[in-house]
Amino acid sequence: MSKVTVVGAGNVGATCANVLAFNEVADEVVMLDVKEGVSEGKAMDMMQTAQLLGFDTNIVGCTNDYEKTANSDVVVITSGIPRKPGMTREELIGVNAGIVKSVAQNILKYSPDAIIVVISNPMDTMTYLSLKALGLPKNRVIGSGTVLDTARLKYAVGGHLNVDSRSVHAFIIGEHGDSEIAAFSSANVSGVPLNTFCEMRGHYDHKSATDKIAEDVKNSAYEIISRKKATNYGIAMSVKRICEAIVRDEKSILPVSSMMQGEYGINDVVLSMPAIVGKNGVETHIPISLNKGEIENLHKSADTLKNILKENNLL
Repeated sequence: MSKVTVVGAGNVGATCANVLAFNEVADEVVMLDVKEGVSEGKAMDMMQTAQLLGFDTNIVGCTNDYEKTANSDVVVITSGIPRKPGMTREELIGVNAGIVKSVAQNILKYSPDAIIVVISNPMDTMTYLSLKALGLPKNRVIGSGTVLDTARLKYAVGGHLNVDSRSVHAFIIGEHGDSEIAAFSSANVSGVPLNTFCEMRGHYDHKSATDKIAEDVKNSAYEIISRKKATNYGIAMSVKRICEAIVRDEKSILPVSSMMQGEYGINDVVLSMPAIVGKNGVETHIPISLNKGEIENLHKSADTLKNILKENNLL
């Protein structure tokens, strides 16, 4: 029987659990939260829609009872205070670092073989600290990475070209944050290089267009948070995509956040690169083609993340 645990039953965690259950990613979805009765109430609310939607996943809510998370295949950690309007992901680090490490350690007492998926912000830093604190193999602790950012990129490019965004193949890489990179040099639309396809659609000012798209994608989270306080729908679908790749051993290529081990000359930092994701977590990174500027920016993004750790005495 497959099982996914979501730690944290706030807006983000509950939406993740909801999407996982409705899409039957696992046989059982457990929500755990420290607030008395919250996860139980939300689980009850979700389960009562099973007859209407016809899903078979069992949803369990529990208050701080880690034993109920036992034998989970995947554990999604959403715990921590939410990012407020005007607050950067880095400003969250002091509060959320201790929470995430404590949660992960408690989880592993009951699910020693679980793949840990961290989405608590600042996500790359939280993933790095969890990996170091738990002492697990590098493939088993991953962050949600730029899966959502990449979806936003494909959506924006598809809109610009008036073409189905599912035909757009491109990645956001690096930090899940302000130093992220839109890897346009390797982007294509159904195998046609991006610039060539743009010209087929009557667009010739490539740099201006791609710069604007990249900036809009980078600022998407800030725009959404300023309006509705959280980006729960987008991240929930991203978590669903990552979890199904793990539970079903899909070997899907997703830009999750994981430890770099020499790729592009980058070491000992967690950031997002396309990787094969299956039942063992990250199998290997996929070395996509990057131009000189993109590689330089990837190094700058890695340095940004390392500096965050150093400034907070975490490296």
